[in-house]
Amino acid sequence: MTTEIRHIVFDIGKVLLHYDPTLPYSRVIPDDAEREWFLANVCTHEWNIEQDRGRTWEEAEELLIAEHPERAEQIRAFRKHWNEMVPHAYDDSVAIFEGLIAEGRDVTMLTNFASDTFREAQMRFPFLNKPRGVTVSGDIGLIKPDVAIYDAHARSFGLDPASTIFIDDSLANVEGAKAAGWHAVHFTGAEKLRSDLAAHGIKV
Repeated sequence: MTTEIRHIVFDIGKVLLHYDPTLPYSRVIPDDAEREWFLANVCTHEWNIEQDRGRTWEEAEELLIAEHPERAEQIRAFRKHWNEMVPHAYDDSVAIFEGLIAEGRDVTMLTNFASDTFREAQMRFPFLNKPRGVTVSGDIGLIKPDVAIYDAHARSFGLDPASTIFIDDSLANVEGAKAAGWHAVHFTGAEKLRSDLAAHGIKV
């Protein structure tokens, strides 16, 4: 007999909220080739993930401006226009998320997010305040897919890993959850999420 799932843990970016750094940069750097180069070589994913790990934006900006002084304004635009990168929620995923909470299911969130931008997102998207709680990577200095962040989340919220299912758009993060002893599913859309949850005994 399979273990009953008692805890449901959601990632946020690209599961509940749309995220796309190119949105403000299409205005900041109108030239397609230059913009692509900038996001691949200056304000990179690897640079941004360190803010998710807890590095301050000031420190992050200083680091890049020292290397690319002529691009200071473009570098500062990342944090300045961050809200434009998160233009809307995915209503169909949010409906599943809110439905599970309304049913009385134990729902929490585990996210790679900078501390300050997460608080901004909570103010803009009130549904992020509905679950029992959240582990924000920037608050604790750990990021997915490090097994330590899943263990920290399970300890904080009293989760039994074998009775926990995690939903994330990143395959690496799904594998990290499995390495921590959780069940985990790869998010590609709300319909697949419904069927994945149903396969684990959760009808939505």
